[in-house]
Formats: sequence, structure tokens, C-alpha cells
Amino acid sequence: MALTMELIARPSVTPEDMGCQSLINQRLADAGFDVMPMNCNEVSNLWATHGSGSPVLVLLGHTDVVPPGSLEQWESSPFTPTIIKNRLYGRGAADMKGGVAAMVTACERFAATGHQGTLAVMLTSDEEGPAVDGTAFVVNELSKRNQRFDYCIVGEPTCDEIFGDTIKIGRRGSLNAELTVFGKQGHVAYPEHAINPIHETTRFILQIIHMASDDGDADFPSTQCQITSISSDSGATNMSPAQLHMKFNFRYHPNASAEKLRRQLEIILQHHQIEYVLKWNSGAEPYRSSSGSLRSAAIAAVQQHTGIAPALDTGGGTSDGRFLAAHGAEVIEFGLTRSSIHKVNEWANLGDLPRLSRIYEQIMRDLLGG
Repeated sequence: MALTMELIARPSVTPEDMGCQSLINQRLADAGFDVMPMNCNEVSNLWATHGSGSPVLVLLGHTDVVPPGSLEQWESSPFTPTIIKNRLYGRGAADMKGGVAAMVTACERFAATGHQGTLAVMLTSDEEGPAVDGTAFVVNELSKRNQRFDYCIVGEPTCDEIFGDTIKIGRRGSLNAELTVFGKQGHVAYPEHAINPIHETTRFILQIIHMASDDGDADFPSTQCQITSISSDSGATNMSPAQLHMKFNFRYHPNASAEKLRRQLEIILQHHQIEYVLKWNSGAEPYRSSSGSLRSAAIAAVQQHTGIAPALDTGGGTSDGRFLAAHGAEVIEFGLTRSSIHKVNEWANLGDLPRLSRIYEQIMRDLLGG
């Protein structure tokens, strides 16, 4: 818990690290790790290894946090770790400085014993931001050096209601779009002489929010579309507008590629004979990690230390685990409960922090011996 509190006290809002990784660097170096900062532009990154050879187990996390929001709504200062009724409050307590601290303390204990293969820690200060100069950069650089990745544990907060209830085995992809629809401005009393882009777009919206690009499966729900913004205004109550601007996001199944979604959208727009400009931004590729030694070890460790049989899930936002999965690693995500993340008064249960560290340590022992 002490390390978690030290990390919370550093206001490391993306992409700032504020000394979090320097603190961790020293502790890992003292534990016998070879430590290599791999900073890129404004982003702080860390790659640290203990041992050599295969298999390679990577503990992946981030030291950056989202902004605290309204300070007036916090019961205590967001960057002053505060214990209230068996909870540790502070920005990053759950997402994910508590998870990072659990990883580091587990590594310190495990490194003191002999083991096979390589234990590695990978940290970034860019997970909550664009995620360009962080984990993606480090993985690509290490891959150029023929670094292999066999297993990866992501310390994100995964549990739904009770610590131990959920392990994530994949994530959906994210695809963003910005659409501008062009109409013809006119008097509302003479709609036959105008083209109202709001009316033109309504049929399109109904179709994309019910668009069935896949049926989902046992691991993933079907692809879903959410409208995030619509704006159109002529500036007068008796005049239809000339343009409509809309933003939407697809969270998509691994079988529904971003390219496939783009083609489907273009076909729908052309079908409705809409004049438009469409801009795409691919937020993240999906990943699904098949069942293997890591998943088995994680399930066993969670059951032993919590008494709960964890559900296997793929819901939620994007994760840096996708970058390791793309290079062949078996990936699971497991961490603290997520009910308070990105909210004011973020917290972690005090008793969950040491249990999480012990779970990580047991997984290390199951995969690397020792």
C-alpha cells in the first residue's frame, strides 16, 4: 500500500509521469532488474527485465492518470492519498497505480528467488492519452531487436462488483467517424425547394445503429454503433439548415474489421443518395487471446486468493494489451474493481491491494517457476 500512496501523490496526468517511473526504476534496479527507459517525445516509458531466455512474461501497466475533474467534488485532494473507512482514495488508486504497485511488489518478492525465463515490466505514461508514443512505440522498438513476448498480464481494473470476479481475455476494436451531410437551405414553409440534411440523415442513423455486421459469439457481443454528437442549425426557426455534422463510434467484434465497417457505411450513404464528407479515425484494433497457460494460471491464482471463479469477459474500453497480442503474446487483464475509475473520489479497497500482488506473484511462479 505504501508504494501505491507514493505513486498517487505524484500528479501524473497524461502524458506527465512526475517521477513515478523513476521511483519504480530504482526499486526494480535494487531487486536485480536490468532497467531501460525508452522515452518517446513527451512520453515516459520503461522496459525492465529479470532473468533471460524463454518464456517471457510481461507485466504491463501505465503510470499516467486522467485529470481529477472538479476539485470541489473530491472529499480529499485527488493527489493526496487518503484512507477513509478501509478505502484508499486518490486519482489513480484503481486505474491503475494500485495495479502498478502490486506488480512491482510482486516482482520484488519473486526476483529474490530463482526462476526460469524472463520476467519483464513495461510501463508507459501515455495509456490514457493518444497511445502513440507509449506501449505501441516500446513494443515496436523491442520487436526490431527480436524481443519475443510469450505472456502478458495487463494490470487494468477489470473486476465488476467484487475483487476477483472478472478476467478480461480480449477487447473490442474502436473506430471513430466524423460525418458532414450537405443539404440545401430553404424556408420551412416550402420544403419542396430545400433539402433538409437532418431529415436526410435520420434514415441513415436508424440503419447504422441497427446494422448487423456480425452476430457476436461466446466471448464478444455483436458490433455496436453509438452516436456521440449531432449538430445542425440554420440560425432561424423558419429556415432549414444547409449542413449537419455528426460523430459516431463503432465498438466492433474481431470478425468485423475496420475496413469492412468503412465499406458498409459507404454503401449505406450511397444508397440514401446523401451528399457527404466522411472522415475516419481508427482508435484501436480488437484482440482475442486464446486459452493457454497464462489464462489457466490466472484463473487458478484468482480462485485461490479470493475464493471466486472469475468470469471471462471482453467488455469495456480499449487496452494496451492489444499491442502485445499483435506480436503473439497470450494476454489477460486482471486488476482491481473498476466502479470508481475516471470518477471523482476514485478509490481502492485496502485489502485488495496486497491480494492483487499475491495473485500476480503466484502467476509468475506458475509460469516461470521459482
